[in-house]
Amino acid sequence: MMYRSRLAVALATALIALCPTLAHAESASRLPAPGWQHADSMVTLVSSLDDWLDARTDWPRRDAVPRVRLVSEWQAAARQGLTASFQRGRLRGLYDPDLSEILLVQPWDPRNPVDVAVLLHELTHHRQAPHHWYCPAAQELSAYRLQERWLSEKGLALDVNWMAVVLDAGCSPRDIHPE
Repeated sequence: MMYRSRLAVALATALIALCPTLAHAESASRLPAPGWQHADSMVTLVSSLDDWLDARTDWPRRDAVPRVRLVSEWQAAARQGLTASFQRGRLRGLYDPDLSEILLVQPWDPRNPVDVAVLLHELTHHRQAPHHWYCPAAQELSAYRLQERWLSEKGLALDVNWMAVVLDAGCSPRDIHPE
């Protein structure tokens, strides 16, 4: 049992250290001017966030823009299934890769950077969707890293349980018992 715990911690540490997030554009001189605060529509906001992602990640922009809808908590919970975040706490957003649809849970405010960061997280999943993942949670670490970076550029912190994200991203079975 002690061996499995050490192995889990070692794997979690390796995932944090080696997460393939975003060495694409480290130069601040290449970054687009912030425009999310002045977006007059969801289309403009998504475009602004896509520009930000273009400058900071190697995940390519997709040809088709996802549909974005505001939904109630119960509507999102009904759709949660495999597309859900594995984090505990209030459900804030979902990406459905089959429909190329982002669901943002109300209340959601396009002027609130924490809410906009949820949209950015889900846009990351839209970019990740064409690629193979061992499990849905494997995508989460890089999406949360981008969300954290976006918020930190605004002087804000992301409130997330990093250990849970890393362990979930490892795609290992949950309830392991020796035979």
